[in-house]
Amino acid sequence: MRIETFLNESPMFCITLTARRFDVLAAHLLQADDLNFLEALILSALFFESPAPVKPSQLAQTFGTTRGNVSHCISSLEARGLVQRRIDPEDARAYHLALKPQGRKTAIRVIGALDKVQKQFESAVGKEALQASLATIRSLAEST
Repeated sequence: MRIETFLNESPMFCITLTARRFDVLAAHLLQADDLNFLEALILSALFFESPAPVKPSQLAQTFGTTRGNVSHCISSLEARGLVQRRIDPEDARAYHLALKPQGRKTAIRVIGALDKVQKQFESAVGKEALQASLATIRSLAEST
């Protein structure tokens, strides 16, 4: 098709296409634990931040999403017994999140799977090239 020349030079198309492919990869990678990518990131963040308290608003800001998206994921993770909410002792209107034992086990599996994919990316294109690509993508995102 004639549009292919345009598409081959379009950063928006390339990034969108890549994002869709990464969504499929993440779904496949996380299907055994029945998680979506944001849920996996939340479990990973809680694992790495432990024992420090984590608020949902911090997660939303860190992951560049809405508090509503985070809240939905937390409810799902909580219903599966992976996380628990604790009232903030300094502000009864807020709460902190913590991993339950099963959530910790799941987080370790998720982190291992994500790390394996990261190493595959680094092996395929080289660590320096991958870092340079990420810097370029971030620069493009910030310029919009």
